Amino acid sequence: MKLDLKKRNIFLVCIMLLSSIVIVYSLANIAIWLWDDYRVMKEANQIEQETAMSQIEDIDVTEEEKKVEEEQISDFDPYWDFVKMNYLQVDFSNLIKVNPEVVAWISVAGTNINYPVVHHTDNEYYLNHTFNGSKNGAGWVFLDYRNTTENLDKNTIIYAHNRKDGSMFGSLRNILNSDWYQNKSNYVIKMSTKNENNLWQVFSVYRIPVTNDYLQIDFSKDDIFLAFLNKIKERSIYDFKTTVSVNDKILTLSTCYNKKERVVMHAKLIKSQKR
Repeated sequence: MKLDLKKRNIFLVCIMLLSSIVIVYSLANIAIWLWDDYRVMKEANQIEQETAMSQIEDIDVTEEEKKVEEEQISDFDPYWDFVKMNYLQVDFSNLIKVNPEVVAWISVAGTNINYPVVHHTDNEYYLNHTFNGSKNGAGWVFLDYRNTTENLDKNTIIYAHNRKDGSMFGSLRNILNSDWYQNKSNYVIKMSTKNENNLWQVFSVYRIPVTNDYLQIDFSKDDIFLAFLNKIKERSIYDFKTTVSVNDKILTLSTCYNKKERVVMHAKLIKSQKR
């Protein structure tokens, strides 16, 4: 009887020790997560305060451009509501001093996304490094290593982590809410690069099980690209009434929704201004 009681006590002590280890490990991970969030938010705020950004007026659409666009744009497409918006223009001189890999600045309406975009030789480095190169699980906003901002591909892809505090692409999940996609003022993405300023019009938003079929950047034939456009447009949880064609270039934003799903936004380039 005493032996059984002793075994029982040893078992209970082991359970308590194991539970304590699990609790300490969990608290340590939470503390690391919060510390990473604090550091990345502080860095992002400092960058925004120190970076010269301005809203500049659009160049007037020429009669020739207007004629071509009117032939291509559906009467239901809200294109003309957005094409005359002001561009975002960023002075990259100070940003380059901190990180020569900076290639753009992106601002997404209706979200907290307003960050410089970096570009590395792979898609791994900025998953756990911030803009200034610090090791951090929050990572940073980065361009797919296959893309370039000097000569935009048919599909330009930008990634970032979905942080619970709303930093990086943590607020991209806003696009799945009806109060976001039913608000027309949210349909424009502004991007500034060292070469030009761009306006992009949103045409598709969705949540999908993990796949890479929307991450293609090159298309050998127009019909392949058109099939791709139709596929990603049909996935949208909302009809933005936006016309897309093989002549368009698109921007894709991608982040995790959870371990098994992704949140994705697609927009088409509607206007560019050389710097």
